[in-house]
Amino acid sequence: MKKYLIVLLAFFALSACNRQLDLALKSADKDYILKVANEKFEKKKWADALSLYERLSNLVAGTDDAPNVVYNSAYANYYDKNYKLAGHQFKNFSVTFPQDKRAEDAAYMSALCFYEGSMDYNLDQTSTELAINELQNFLNNYPNSEKSKNINELIDELTYKLEFKAYENAKQYYQIADYKAANVAFENVLDDFPSTKLRPKIYDYILRSRYELAVNSIYDLKKDRIENALAFTKQVEREMPGTDNAKTAGELRNKLTKEKEDFLLVEAKVNEKRKELMEKQKVEEAKINAEKDQAEAEKKSNQIRRDSAQLSTPKPAATFQIKK
Repeated sequence: MKKYLIVLLAFFALSACNRQLDLALKSADKDYILKVANEKFEKKKWADALSLYERLSNLVAGTDDAPNVVYNSAYANYYDKNYKLAGHQFKNFSVTFPQDKRAEDAAYMSALCFYEGSMDYNLDQTSTELAINELQNFLNNYPNSEKSKNINELIDELTYKLEFKAYENAKQYYQIADYKAANVAFENVLDDFPSTKLRPKIYDYILRSRYELAVNSIYDLKKDRIENALAFTKQVEREMPGTDNAKTAGELRNKLTKEKEDFLLVEAKVNEKRKELMEKQKVEEAKINAEKDQAEAEKKSNQIRRDSAQLSTPKPAATFQIKK
């Protein structure tokens, strides 16, 4: 019986709440709607509160109640995980009511909403870049705020997300054996994020990409690519002595040195072969030129004989017609 009464009371309470919300939604009384909206907000009935605050937006415009409606709406959306909308509402509050004592909190919450709305690293990162800008704007506008203490940590977290996305994209080139593109992509990550914590991993991939690129290169590009890879192994050993990266660099340098020695032997043979071919080509060209000169000489000689023959042959004697 007691359990039945509890259920019955809960039913009536819920019915009363629903009836109150329905009356407020249909009411034209600004004060009544605001009263019910604030009660719903206090009870963390975010969806109910938002439906009423939405009705109030035009009713309270230009009144003293307007800041509270905008501020509470923003928080209700934040708690209801509507971060994008909440972020714009908080930002609107801080811009529209800069003299309000809650303006700083609204600016902070706006930046926090953009942070919460940042997408996973494997998705489009426009939201992450926007969040970083908003967090940096808060630091610029409130450099001495107590709320600024964790802003740099949030910016670092979001920046790392961008770094990791760029790193993963570069790694895909390596995985499909496009070592030239991988090398360029990893170097771009270092250029864009010089303080990245991923530098050791990136160095490892660049080492291996340049090694593979050199070893599997065509003849005309091989020498330069071997030198390029060797130079990077020395750079890594210089910047990261005693690390796994330096160990890898040493191992690859030994292989590259052997590859270079083998290439120099091949290059010497190729150069010798080219020299022989050039000598043969010169002989052939000389022979062709000699034959050409001889043919020209014979042609001139024949022309001279023809000209001499014409000069030595007398003109035919004059002839006269006999009159009939």
